Amino acid sequence: MNRWSKRPSGASVLAGVFLLLVAAVILYPVLMAVLGSFKTNAELNGGGSFWPARWQFANYSQAWKGANFARFSWNSLFVSVAATVGTLIVASMAAYAADRRDFPGKRLAIAVQASTMFISIGAVVLKPQFDLMVAIGLHRTLWGVVLILIAGHAGTYFMLASFMRAIPRDLDEAAMIDGSGFFRTFRSVILPLLKPGLGVAGLFVFRSAWNEYILPSVFTMTNPKLQTLTVGLANLRYGVSAAMQTDLMLAGACISLLPLLLVYLLANKSFVQVTAGSVKG
Repeated sequence: MNRWSKRPSGASVLAGVFLLLVAAVILYPVLMAVLGSFKTNAELNGGGSFWPARWQFANYSQAWKGANFARFSWNSLFVSVAATVGTLIVASMAAYAADRRDFPGKRLAIAVQASTMFISIGAVVLKPQFDLMVAIGLHRTLWGVVLILIAGHAGTYFMLASFMRAIPRDLDEAAMIDGSGFFRTFRSVILPLLKPGLGVAGLFVFRSAWNEYILPSVFTMTNPKLQTLTVGLANLRYGVSAAMQTDLMLAGACISLLPLLLVYLLANKSFVQVTAGSVKG
């Protein structure tokens, strides 16, 4: 083979440079936040240098105590895990039923699911959602937040539906010939093959639930002990002297990133894992 053919083309070089620039633009704010978490508040407000003049490790302990991280982290973990598990169960079952069965109103149900992804109504639905949780007695618990997050599973549904279409229908038929019912086939055959999709979808659901601010803020106004980490971080904004505590907010934000990084590491292989199914004749 000609040794000149191994050289990267101009298009490859340009693509590499472009990706490096995109990575720099994305990582620069993260780097500034991490470095800023070790600076004093006066140093941050005054501009200062790129590196901290003196590393303020005490910012992390003050942020941990000031935002009551132990309690708020547990609340965020509860909401995120419960919403992730519930969303994956509901969305995977919905994707399986829609892909494998024909039923009246199927196209309408899919159209409604799709419309919720493209029509943003934001805070308009907060009042009806809160009234609904009041009616069922869940407005003073985090379960109300969890149920609302599970209900907004349209994106997860379509993501799992695409994975579902890649699973051969022959597997369903073979399982049913062996006497397996519709639900048992889903549990014993489809779910194991759907693990990569569940891992990817679960990561996005967990991240969204962990970063949710509006719903926990509304549902925990009368019970601060139920506040999540995002709400607790917002309370670090101003100190006793009414001065903005940017250093503590940055330190708290860096601490709140650790669970997301851990979940990403656990679900990382799902991004590259490829599964294949076969039926023995």
